[in-house]
Amino acid sequence: MALSGEYQERYGLDIPEWRVLATLGFRNDACSAQYISDCTRTHKSTISRAVMTLMQRQIVERVENAHDRREFRLRLTKEGKTLYQELIPRLLRKEREILSCLTAQERKELACLLGKIEKSLDLVQTRQEADTEQAY
Repeated sequence: MALSGEYQERYGLDIPEWRVLATLGFRNDACSAQYISDCTRTHKSTISRAVMTLMQRQIVERVENAHDRREFRLRLTKEGKTLYQELIPRLLRKEREILSCLTAQERKELACLLGKIEKSLDLVQTRQEADTEQAY
């Protein structure tokens, strides 16, 4: 079964919801829905719907931006962090399984090539880049 199917069946998460959860979990701090949209290259309305669902399930919560009180940021709740920690090992296992046909050198080359593609698409790759571009 594909990982997305397992996440849907077992955890009730669709792909946009997983993208929100993964982005917030990876960052480990609050950010905007716009930042998540930019990082995942997912339309903002799709991310907004996913955020609303995750808020209803108490996986994500809004917090005020200390620098701009008009803006809210998103972060994982305690339940969201627990769910993220449960899902990551499954993701890493699946990644190892998929990449197992490659040698260590090929995996290194693949990572380098994927990084090159991400850079050419102007994907936000780090928090520092997001800060610079005011993506969140």
